[in-house]
Amino acid sequence: MERRQLFQTAFAAAFAWNAVERVQAADQKSKGRSAVEIASDEDFWFEVRHAFSIDRNIINLNNGSVCPSPRNVQEAEAQYMRVTQMQPSHYVDEFLIPANEIVRRRLAASFGCDPEEMAITRNATEALEIVQFGLPLKAGDEVLTTDQDYPSMLTAWRQREQRDGIVLKTFSYPTPPASPAELVKLFEKNITPRTKVILVSFVTFTTGQIFPVRDICRMARARGIETIVDGAHAFAQFPFNGSELECDYLGAAGHKWLLAPVGTGFLYVRRDKISRVWPLFASAAKADNIRKFESIGTSPVAHRNAISEALSFHESIGVERKAARLRYLRDRWMNRLANVKGVTMRNSQDPAQSCGIAALSLAGWDAGDLTKYLIEKHSIHVRPRWVTGDYPFNCIRVTPNVYTTTEEIDLFCKGVETASVLKKG
Repeated sequence: MERRQLFQTAFAAAFAWNAVERVQAADQKSKGRSAVEIASDEDFWFEVRHAFSIDRNIINLNNGSVCPSPRNVQEAEAQYMRVTQMQPSHYVDEFLIPANEIVRRRLAASFGCDPEEMAITRNATEALEIVQFGLPLKAGDEVLTTDQDYPSMLTAWRQREQRDGIVLKTFSYPTPPASPAELVKLFEKNITPRTKVILVSFVTFTTGQIFPVRDICRMARARGIETIVDGAHAFAQFPFNGSELECDYLGAAGHKWLLAPVGTGFLYVRRDKISRVWPLFASAAKADNIRKFESIGTSPVAHRNAISEALSFHESIGVERKAARLRYLRDRWMNRLANVKGVTMRNSQDPAQSCGIAALSLAGWDAGDLTKYLIEKHSIHVRPRWVTGDYPFNCIRVTPNVYTTTEEIDLFCKGVETASVLKKG
């Protein structure tokens, strides 16, 4: 117990400069105002920005890949690593691994599920592939998804096609669709008597399109079809309750919008489905124990334990305010560039269809060339995306974060405006 108290004292000293406290102080000054009102309050977001150690010589508008952690998370991760190195065998078993249960409880509360339905993973890909490879599917069984789902997930299904003889069926959709209801109808239209599983991205990695997950899951359940949700880009970007999605499985990343350490994520499995899914690694855990999905051998406990600090920072901002700010920044650049010659927006501004992630195409520019131009000429980092299928296009994906300034958004707009008048070739 004395040793435990020593660690707690050391952690308190390490976090003397506390990012959470700074945000909470700003919160006290914002009492009584709505999330939409605070979205444009630059004084509030000034305090949030200074919780990060961002290199401002590059404008990072690619937070959709990996988000930076605030300083309190960085310090927690470093401190847990120091404890690990002090006495790896004893301290990890005695203090760090047991703390995973606190992380599990807090993640479950934030997501909206029972802790016994929450497995901590290293990323969303690991979480989703546990289910993809663990579901008992047989030759001829069909899996249905879109052609804009994440490449690692499509590759996993194709491996099962080769190994087990299942069938992967994909379909295209307009980007953006006319409405969320159109997406539900497309899923329903492509179901056959052999469809056993639907994989749906809550938020697509290409353009940030939000799918009406609950409607799709309800439709699937009524037909006896299991649903897997790729929630990598959804969790902690905008508010939702996991239990209300009515999905069977969901994988999410911690190092995206939660701002947790790189190499963190989680898998939600509906409790009555746990025993149905084989773990990716052989496990001694009981078949109905969610922890069987965490048995990967020696694991990065320092990263996992620091998730709690990310949750504290996330909760201090408030997910409603975070989403409102992200939409405010999105609307700022989309409204300014909407009438620029050659620009095609790949997102609806309807809050039901997009949040912080959006995308645009620019006539005369390949997405890769435009990405290169923006970083080389304007020090702006975005991500190119190419979509094939029935509705092919290429675009740049634009993803600001809570530390992004309005000045940086305006500089991005200026860069695109300049590119729009340049001649290629």
